[in-house]
Amino acid sequence: MSDYDRIAKAIDFINQRVSQQPALEEIAAHVHLSPFHFQRLFSRWAGVSPKRFLQVLTLERGKQLLAHNDAVLAVADSLGLSSASRLYDHFVQLEAVTPGDYKQQGKGLHIEYGCHATPFGTLFIAVSDRGVCRAAFLDHSSLQQEIAELQHCWPLATISANATRTAEVVAGMFGHSAQRNGPLSLYVKGTNFQVTVWRALLQIPAGSVLNYKQLATQLGRPRSARAVGNAIAANPIAYLIPCHRVIQQTGAIGKYHWGPIRKQAIQVWEKAQSGKAG
Repeated sequence: MSDYDRIAKAIDFINQRVSQQPALEEIAAHVHLSPFHFQRLFSRWAGVSPKRFLQVLTLERGKQLLAHNDAVLAVADSLGLSSASRLYDHFVQLEAVTPGDYKQQGKGLHIEYGCHATPFGTLFIAVSDRGVCRAAFLDHSSLQQEIAELQHCWPLATISANATRTAEVVAGMFGHSAQRNGPLSLYVKGTNFQVTVWRALLQIPAGSVLNYKQLATQLGRPRSARAVGNAIAANPIAYLIPCHRVIQQTGAIGKYHWGPIRKQAIQVWEKAQSGKAG
């Protein structure tokens, strides 16, 4: 079992037993590790200690998140979390493919890809001079499938592996980059409506969530929650276009292309990164 698999299993265990407030020893035993080693592994991969992870989940379960018509559901001040967005949210700009670019089908575009370990599993990422054009967690697809999808989307582009280049982008995504030469750009292909939804997702602060209806209302289409959901499901760039910040109206986590456990892990990690990890 890989480290990420252990953490995913632990997160699922904690999530199913929030009301029971499981102790560190109980969670560690569930993934067959000593409390000491589990604490270190969980903190390294989830970005927050098991205790803080449970605290955040407890708070979220205890609050009636949708009892009020708040546009953004922020973490309570009593938890000691700041409402400030994580750094990368201020440095992401999205550029959509123009009709002319669409007709070119990627002709003249050079795309380079790589696979990298992240706090949430192995990430496939593809970049061009125009920006990041695809990102996906690989346990829900294979490398070959991602390359094939990339080629399908950009049939006339030149595609090659270059893990050195993509490593710099991934480092910046997760706050490990020592330097940043301007905003991180995304280069996406989608319908006008899809791109509008993806832009709206970038406006949701890290550590906060909206439900589908709230997002549709913000877009001026309050009766289009289902269409908004379909646009979110078509998101080609995991994590950077933060579809993980949209939940069901009931407050439930909801679906996520790369798995609901990962979605919850990212949400809690973002909340913790805005404050002090326990």
